[in-house]
Amino acid sequence: MSKALALVVDDEPDICELLSLTLGRMDIETVTAADVASAKSSLKGQNFDICLTDMRLPDGDGLQLVDWMQVHASGVPVAVITAHGNVETAVQALKLGAFDFISKPLDLQNLRNIVESALKLSPKQTESKSRLLGNSEPMNHLREMIARVARSQAPVHIAGDSGTGKELVARLIHESGSRKDGPFVPVNCGAIPAELMESEFFGHKKGAFTGAISDKAGLLQSANGGTLFLDEIADLPLSMQVKLLRVIQEQTVRPVGASQEELVNVRFLSATHKHLADMVAKGEFREDLYYRINVIELQVPALRDRGDDVLALAKHILQRHGHSVDMLSQEATDAILNYSFPGNVRELENMLERAVTLCTSGKITAADLAMRSDDSTGEPARPAIAADLGDQIVDVQRQAIIEALEKSRYNKTAAAKLLGLTFRQLRYRIKKLGID
Repeated sequence: MSKALALVVDDEPDICELLSLTLGRMDIETVTAADVASAKSSLKGQNFDICLTDMRLPDGDGLQLVDWMQVHASGVPVAVITAHGNVETAVQALKLGAFDFISKPLDLQNLRNIVESALKLSPKQTESKSRLLGNSEPMNHLREMIARVARSQAPVHIAGDSGTGKELVARLIHESGSRKDGPFVPVNCGAIPAELMESEFFGHKKGAFTGAISDKAGLLQSANGGTLFLDEIADLPLSMQVKLLRVIQEQTVRPVGASQEELVNVRFLSATHKHLADMVAKGEFREDLYYRINVIELQVPALRDRGDDVLALAKHILQRHGHSVDMLSQEATDAILNYSFPGNVRELENMLERAVTLCTSGKITAADLAMRSDDSTGEPARPAIAADLGDQIVDVQRQAIIEALEKSRYNKTAAAKLLGLTFRQLRYRIKKLGID
């Protein structure tokens, strides 16, 4: 196989020589360019596997080159070299389509990590896998955005209502990009007790605190080489937000009780159903962290905005659980198409699972679906006599679990004990009831 080919754009001979030597040891051939014009000429004439460009160039800057490449050399991942601490410029480069950025003075190990990740990209790897069902315009746009952001290492924030499938979107970004062979580590930020948060994220050394009987790797170390998905990031305490911001910027962590920091190579994806901009305005979420995680934002559409996608999803859910799509009566189909689904895909799945259980005739009726009242009219979306009691029981169960979680500071083991359940029983009910 032929060697990979890199384009290095910098007007400083010493930097060009350092990068060429470093890439050469990785068995990568290098072409250099001293300005934007020369870089464009090289990109038009040769097929490069990666481009590394300085920000300050004699006839322009790296941002101009990044922007130009999105049209004229879109298949070439480009990383920009920025001045130390110039986070704003780095973020701007990522928004324009840069794969990643490298800060001066150059950390050669970090450089090697970035180059190795970029070389793993291929058109096949950046296609969004179609586990996202539906052909509505919002879903087609979402697939396009997933394919685009998968080529980058930029932090992505996934916004959307509860139950829309934000974690699935995060997994698709991970699996479609250069880190697909690395770990995908999801964490619910609201489920970790505040006193354990630092240890859970950063790990700890033996003897760091009472109960630390051995060294333990944190979530960040577990995600090394892959992706850390911070679900419900809005629930992070302000004190932890400060520490997380530094990790994202520096890509280093210090385990509790350790004297030295450890280098990590992690891509950050985050999500929440809350409005972070409003939380920033109220002082409930740090503005600097908000802009750092929200370099690129993906909006996952609500089910009510996806038109006939809801029917395709309903049929897929029935088939996945081993049932025929013919179970849906015309009456049930009409009810599904006319319902707003405030709980989104999660509500649809729970609804169908319950309907299959209640169905006695082999056909799911509108009554079996047990829908809530339609918010716009105040009228029931279906004949609701038999289902009302079931809805009340579900609401009572949900409230009892939420209260137990709050009393135990979201420690599931303690909450299960309060409720007289096993940990597995509680976890099942939390998932079934759609409790975030």
